[in-house]
Amino acid sequence: MTTHDDAGGPGADPPLEHLPEDWDRALAVAAHPDDIEYGTASAVARWTARGKEVTYLLATRGEAGIDGLHPDRAGPLREAEERAGARAVGVDTVEFLDHRDGAVEYGPALRRDLVRAVRRHRPQVVLTGAYTVRMVGGIVNQADHRAVGLAALDAARDAGNRWIFPELADEGLQPWDGVRLVCFAGAERPTHGVDVTGEPLERGIASLAAHAEYTKGLGAGAFDPGRFLTWAAHRAGPALGVRAAVLFDVFPLTLDGPPPWEQ
Repeated sequence: MTTHDDAGGPGADPPLEHLPEDWDRALAVAAHPDDIEYGTASAVARWTARGKEVTYLLATRGEAGIDGLHPDRAGPLREAEERAGARAVGVDTVEFLDHRDGAVEYGPALRRDLVRAVRRHRPQVVLTGAYTVRMVGGIVNQADHRAVGLAALDAARDAGNRWIFPELADEGLQPWDGVRLVCFAGAERPTHGVDVTGEPLERGIASLAAHAEYTKGLGAGAFDPGRFLTWAAHRAGPALGVRAAVLFDVFPLTLDGPPPWEQ
């Protein structure tokens, strides 16, 4: 079993596996604008450059994310920054669900919204954030992140069952059981990684830099996107045996090959 230190770096065990790339479409699901940009966007840049289609789905518009700016102004601003950040890594489609920032609730309503998106976009891979209380480095995870991450995992399976949210069939959305992998960024115990050395990391940095007003609103907690993402990717790289990486905890939803009892 691979082990990692508190900062997400490698332990003494062999490198992690590379995340499979034999797929065509992915759906990245996040709670807020800028969540995807803290690493996942660098992996997205790698994939879009190879012709893969990636769609972004945000549960909120991040309207509660800037202390000095009223939500009525912060929401549209952060939406615009998210769209700009997506373009920097080759993503054209960015959708928002309008759940309330800071008060996203795990439950049927959120799951239904995510199932709707999965059935519409038919991804083979779902990318999201860790739903655990602790994230990489022992950082305490935020409530919206936990709700959205767990709902994304459940929705990836629910989307294939016609008797869960059957009302979606009335919208012309037929079941989709094609999600093979659900990949969690920021997890304490990653299982796979993506090599983002070079241009993918640079484009990921540009993606996070697009959130300039949000970053500025952090005040004393603000940071330089280039320095931060370079540090994080180089810290993770050795776990994959490369210079720069983004790590994921990957949950397979389908068997790769025959089941073990038939081998």
